[in-house]
Amino acid sequence: MEIVRLADVGVEAAALQAAATLRSGGVIIYPTDTLYGLGADALSDSAVAKVKRIKGRDERKPIHAILANIETAKNYVVMNDKASLLARMFWPGSLTLIFKKKEGVDTGIGSAIDTFGVRVSDNSFALELACTFGKPYTGTSANRSGEKPEHSIKGILAQLGEAVSDIDLVIDAGELPESPPSTVVDVRSADPVILREGAVSIAEVWNALRTER
Repeated sequence: MEIVRLADVGVEAAALQAAATLRSGGVIIYPTDTLYGLGADALSDSAVAKVKRIKGRDERKPIHAILANIETAKNYVVMNDKASLLARMFWPGSLTLIFKKKEGVDTGIGSAIDTFGVRVSDNSFALELACTFGKPYTGTSANRSGEKPEHSIKGILAQLGEAVSDIDLVIDAGELPESPPSTVVDVRSADPVILREGAVSIAEVWNALRTER
């Protein structure tokens, strides 16, 4: 496992190294606008399996992905009008949208389910990585399933314990500030359903949807 300090190498160099790790099937820890995440190629069965093993996560529980923008997301999901509206309003930002996946998206996080969760992170490194990698990578938080996420690399590695042997690269951006997780909205139908309120309030979501009417 290699630890790279973001302040030492800069966003672009760190993103290039992280993207190379993802392409080789590796797993990274990286900063987002909410928490540190566990990143892997979201369409790779073996890489996603590593992420679930690190977290001790229920195999049936879905993992969401980070992408660069709305246009890239359309390669993997069915985008209706209300989903497009919310994406335009809140991306990049702390809003995860749950879409119906496109036909043929059947590996990695798209295996055995008909949904595909996406967000565009408002973090300079996470966004640069999405652009450099060019494909979805996992956006799940870097913590053991059921345990409180840590905000420093030292705390994360201590919590993960022996599971850190499956991590190839750590992008250390220092201790991240306390922040709520992303808000999660199911946008598969014409009537979106808020599954979790987080950094984006329920009121903000409904106010945005009303602008369409």
